[in-house]
Amino acid sequence: MATEDIVQKWLEHMHEDISAADCFLQGGHWLYVGFLCHQAVEKVLKAYYVAVNDDDPPYTHSHTRLLNVCGLIDELSDEQLRFVAHMEPMYIKARYPERKAETAQSLNEDVCRYILNTTKELTQWIEQRLPKNKP
Repeated sequence: MATEDIVQKWLEHMHEDISAADCFLQGGHWLYVGFLCHQAVEKVLKAYYVAVNDDDPPYTHSHTRLLNVCGLIDELSDEQLRFVAHMEPMYIKARYPERKAETAQSLNEDVCRYILNTTKELTQWIEQRLPKNKP
């Protein structure tokens, strides 16, 4: 599969995650909003990695690691860095039963609305930095 096609697949899945997070927000399923937003950021970073490196992205769920290998970490604002730190544990804590209750207690409609809106802003920011398709 061509690099551009792989990048587009990652971006399609990222947009699907954001759309699903929107639905879960409307339904009051806070834990899944956090999890899907984490996934969306991870996927746009993997799209960026593939676009820049023409190689498979590293197998990781760490936004910080992906931002580092993509060379984007130093371009983030302080607010974006705080958001990444806040979102980092959402993947693990949302997946393991012993952590779900703990994570769910920290989430409510206002927090999830912030997470979703900030995810949309951050994914758009990264998407705008994707190299343009080669002619």
